[in-house]
Amino acid sequence: MYELFTDGGARGNPGPTAIGMVLKSNGQTIIAHSEFIGSKTNNEAEYLALIAGLNLAIKHKVTTLQCFLDSKLVVEQINGRFKVKEPRMREMVTKVQDLITKIGKVEVTYVPREQNGEADGLVNVELEKNGFPKSEFKFFKS
Repeated sequence: MYELFTDGGARGNPGPTAIGMVLKSNGQTIIAHSEFIGSKTNNEAEYLALIAGLNLAIKHKVTTLQCFLDSKLVVEQINGRFKVKEPRMREMVTKVQDLITKIGKVEVTYVPREQNGEADGLVNVELEKNGFPKSEFKFFKS
């Protein structure tokens, strides 16, 4: 059984964006990949991460795949439970559905961020590497 963990993140919305994906077989990492993709919204980042991950699975000739994302919106839209209002997002849903058809059996499941740590970590490292560190908010007593 193959598993795909994907994540997309933006520093701002829209803002500098990166995607990360981890493809595993029987719990063993086959490939982990991340890339900086310019300025996008957080939802675009989540979709683009899934699209890149599905392409990676196709490249590795995967025919059964369990996808894990920490974006409830994207998972619900892909599974047809939430409407897709924005035209750009509809295009991405169509692209995801086309890629799923090429793979065969694919399930897309929501997981909390804590269970998507590898993909999330890849995104943060990629953003930091490109000069966009995570903001730290400090509160001072007045």
